[in-house]
Amino acid sequence: MDYVLRDLYFPRVGQENHLAHRLSRTGVWSNGRFAWAGDRDWQTEIRYMEDTLVSDVRLLHKAWKLEVVFNDCVDLDRAMFVRRVTVNNRGTEDQDVRVFFHYAFQISGTGIGDTVLYDPDLRSLIAYKGAQYFLLGVQSGGKVGVEDWAAGVRDFNGKEGTWRDAEDGALSGNPVAQGTVDTTVGIRLGNVPPGGSATAHQWLVAGENKTQVKELDAMARERGPQSFLDRTRDWWRAWTSKEPAEFGDLSETSQRLYRRSLLTIRTMLDSGGAIVASTDSDIIGYSRDTYAYCWPRDGALAAVALSKAGYGELSRRFFWFCQSVFDPFAGYFLHKYTPAGHLASTWHAWVGPDGQPQLPIQEDETGLVIYALWKHYEYYRPIEFIKPLYRPLVRAGADFIRDYIDPETRLPLPSYDLWEERWGVHAFTVGAAWAGLDAAAKFAQTFRQDDISRGFLEAASAMKAAALTHLWDPQRECFSRSLYRRQGGYERDADIDASVLGLVLFGMLEPNDPRVRSTVAAVQDKLWCKSDAGGLARYENDLYQREPKSGTPGNPWFVTTLWLAQYYAMAASTPDDLAAARSLLEWAEDRAQATGLLPEQIHPESGAPLSVSPLAWSHAEYVATVQAYVAAWQSSGTSH
Repeated sequence: MDYVLRDLYFPRVGQENHLAHRLSRTGVWSNGRFAWAGDRDWQTEIRYMEDTLVSDVRLLHKAWKLEVVFNDCVDLDRAMFVRRVTVNNRGTEDQDVRVFFHYAFQISGTGIGDTVLYDPDLRSLIAYKGAQYFLLGVQSGGKVGVEDWAAGVRDFNGKEGTWRDAEDGALSGNPVAQGTVDTTVGIRLGNVPPGGSATAHQWLVAGENKTQVKELDAMARERGPQSFLDRTRDWWRAWTSKEPAEFGDLSETSQRLYRRSLLTIRTMLDSGGAIVASTDSDIIGYSRDTYAYCWPRDGALAAVALSKAGYGELSRRFFWFCQSVFDPFAGYFLHKYTPAGHLASTWHAWVGPDGQPQLPIQEDETGLVIYALWKHYEYYRPIEFIKPLYRPLVRAGADFIRDYIDPETRLPLPSYDLWEERWGVHAFTVGAAWAGLDAAAKFAQTFRQDDISRGFLEAASAMKAAALTHLWDPQRECFSRSLYRRQGGYERDADIDASVLGLVLFGMLEPNDPRVRSTVAAVQDKLWCKSDAGGLARYENDLYQREPKSGTPGNPWFVTTLWLAQYYAMAASTPDDLAAARSLLEWAEDRAQATGLLPEQIHPESGAPLSVSPLAWSHAEYVATVQAYVAAWQSSGTSH
């Protein structure tokens, strides 16, 4: 665990990344000795201040007897990244301390044509390209202005970057560099006596031109950078406590992770409404792409969690975003979208292996957005908000789901599954499509369009009957995850997949239906990782990011494990029945990172995070599981 920057997004959450996963280091010099954060001599703790989005990072160098504390945040409503560093001398001798902040710029995601320079009038460093400007400022010992700096070139002609220049405790003062650039600023905290401390601040502001960053820099100087840390800390504590929440008999650990999950989802929400899957660019080394896109499915499930938690104004932004990218003439969402609303990269083909045209869609995404919108309406009844969304989004999407039907089976025609791997008819898609039709029928009834409502209900009823006929496998006594069209009919997929829980999670089937119970038993038996980490894999022989020697069906996922917890909460009728759901919540809590962040997957033995972290979907399912647990706890009579 280290303390480096990898991602810097502006002007949208998830777009564009101006570091593009290049490491921006932090270093400390004391009495002629130097060490980078992350070096093995540091004992490091990385956390957040409770119920905030302000970091609390503590580095202790045992040999030097020096503690360095960093508190960082992005201001609550301005493009300003503020960092406070406090050094505490735990030794018995004076220490002359300097701290160095390095920025490996990759403006607009490319290292071509960037410039970084020292501005003597502002006594600041400015990096820019086109309409992207970044200004670095410093305050130390009551003085404002950068005094130690270096502008340089990295990863070119053998040059590693200005961070190397810091290792002797002094920077060159080079005033300008162009091309693939980086910069380092140094702060001299001076002599720190035994038992003493010293504090300094460094900030980065972003804008579309020099005037904008000058104005933000002037604001930081006039008000003091600490004021922006303080107000942002206080704002997030007010934000997390704005709605009274019931937690039943859940522990304080559960309550803290619930609030942390809501805060984490909030960090993934762009001002334009897109909820991106993850802003962690670590995955770029695996696929040369990232998760910094809006999948309508992931966003819809996050929106449900936010709506029920009392943050409906945030869900509404997401639904407006959905309408902006939705084509009512087509009637379906495509794979995923950029935070700006453009069609994102995809691996879904418009033609199949047979060369015939096919729709490159995951139909569950269309169904779940309509479902999420109805859940939002149930909580808030915002009929004026719904009105402009009803015809171009709800009606158009439900019309597509109703018509995109195999006339022989009455199931949806093939599309990609939610794991984005298989083309067929999938149980999760059926559950989501049914939920979309059911929600659209309720909307139509609300608007007194009874004939339209009946049409959607009839299609939903036929789809449910078809699922019971075609997806149920009487020999294996469980629902099949998928059907594949073959000559003369469909072939059932015999692999067990946690996504079959979509048949019950969105309301199509009752949790205590014997067929559902039998299916859940098969899911738990086949997919529970019988390893030190535990948890539920996605499906049998899942190869994505898999540890090949683990002997498990796949890596444990938070999403799937929490689905199982939600099922047990939905099926519970007594307080004792809730024990299984509570134990799975505790599983997630025990495997969260020290920051409270939930990754997509974990290593099946060590429990270390795998793939991206955090994943908005993991946090959304944690929130949804707590909500389902508390609802079951209240209905069981325990709360009375």
